[in-house]
Amino acid sequence: MTLKKKWIMALSLSLSVFGLAACNGGDDAAEENNEETNTQEETPAENNEEMPEGAEGNEQPEMPEADLDGVPDVVATVNGQEISGEEFKTNYEAQFQQAAMQSQMTGEEVDQDQLKQQLVEGMVGQELLIQEADNRDYTASDEALDETLDELVQQNGLESTDEFIAALEEQGMDEQEVMTQLETQVKVDQFIADEAGEFEPTEEELQEAYEQVKAQQEQMGGEQELPSFDELRPDLEQQLISQKESEYTQTLIEELREGADVSINL
Repeated sequence: MTLKKKWIMALSLSLSVFGLAACNGGDDAAEENNEETNTQEETPAENNEEMPEGAEGNEQPEMPEADLDGVPDVVATVNGQEISGEEFKTNYEAQFQQAAMQSQMTGEEVDQDQLKQQLVEGMVGQELLIQEADNRDYTASDEALDETLDELVQQNGLESTDEFIAALEEQGMDEQEVMTQLETQVKVDQFIADEAGEFEPTEEELQEAYEQVKAQQEQMGGEQELPSFDELRPDLEQQLISQKESEYTQTLIEELREGADVSINL
């Protein structure tokens, strides 16, 4: 099984699609939430209970704002190639929105300084991989482009390639830009796959992953019966492959960075 993960698709694309996927599945969820809200609103009246003073329903805390003050025109330079502040801001706003939603659930404040450093490091690593794939003259075939595009459509809960392109155009990306980034992703995927080689999870690794899932479910107090090992096997295999690829990709980036000229201005 070849290591392959669609993660390079320039952060602006993948993060924008994250928001699109959330919106795509939002209609049914919204109806359910409305029903729950109505039920909750009726409950105090039904029970003749008074609302606590100053409480007005289940108001969500106000979403924090992304702090983009002080972001330079060039956030980093990788072997002479500049990563612009505008590109960073676009990616940061999308990533911050995701982090802010998570912080509302956990109650932990977003560490924006840490988030910025993680993002710029990720963009530097991405640029190193792109440059190395270009240096090795990788190309993207039409077949590989179509396959990757189909996977992105499925991953983001969309119905067709046209819907995927249209959704990204609404985010400010034209079709040519999308296809250029897609071609870049395919080349980097091929580079990583060639470097990583084949990986097949062992039976022991799969069993260990299954036990971890079981332990997590028990810890969360899940009442639903866990599917059998054989039923979960395909998902466990994909999970382990993704983990292995992430580890290898990080190692590859670290190796490329050792011989690279990188400066970060944040």
